[in-house]
Amino acid sequence: MYLPPQFKSSDGAIAAALIRAHPFANLISVDDDGLPYVTNLPLVLEERTAADQEETQFVLLGHVAGPNPHWRYLQARPRAVVTFLGPHAYMSPQVYPDLARVPTWNYLAVHCTVQASLVEAPHDKDALLKKLIGEHEPAYAEQWRGLGQEYQHKMLGGIVAFELPVTQLQCKLKLNQHRTEAHARMKAVYRAGTPQEQALAEWMDRLGMAPDVPPQVTP
Repeated sequence: MYLPPQFKSSDGAIAAALIRAHPFANLISVDDDGLPYVTNLPLVLEERTAADQEETQFVLLGHVAGPNPHWRYLQARPRAVVTFLGPHAYMSPQVYPDLARVPTWNYLAVHCTVQASLVEAPHDKDALLKKLIGEHEPAYAEQWRGLGQEYQHKMLGGIVAFELPVTQLQCKLKLNQHRTEAHARMKAVYRAGTPQEQALAEWMDRLGMAPDVPPQVTP
């Protein structure tokens, strides 16, 4: 994605926080006609560290319905892109102290290049599904176990699970970091706004972008 240096974050912890807070992703592959094929789906982030490695590997876990051809595209062309969109909102030029300004849209996003591998063994597929249950609704695990093996196998047979190790990560935090003269006013507007806007104000706090003081309004 277009990533100006003032909006680029290399902090893996920030990317991980965004993915976990906004797990509903776009999985983008190339279909058999050479066109982008997109599936909207929730993905779970797992951080792994191999015994012989120091760096943490991000791996995304998920599944699609068997009739969805996306898994076949992943099998044929494993390299794909996954995008996550965090909070986003309009920003009026009224936050600036002068009039020679234009509106903008602020947002937080993470883009991952991945190398997909299908999870086909029933035991491994069941283990992956239990990780997804543990992430989204741990209390459902008991109900799932109580449904019986025959029903579980039927449900597992209806999905195709996969792991998506992340080979490249881009994290964009577009919050007008380079317009410091507008930060106090911008933060005040967002803090009093919609849930999306309030989330952006919280991220401004996290990034230390503006003091929490009443904004100075220029008449």
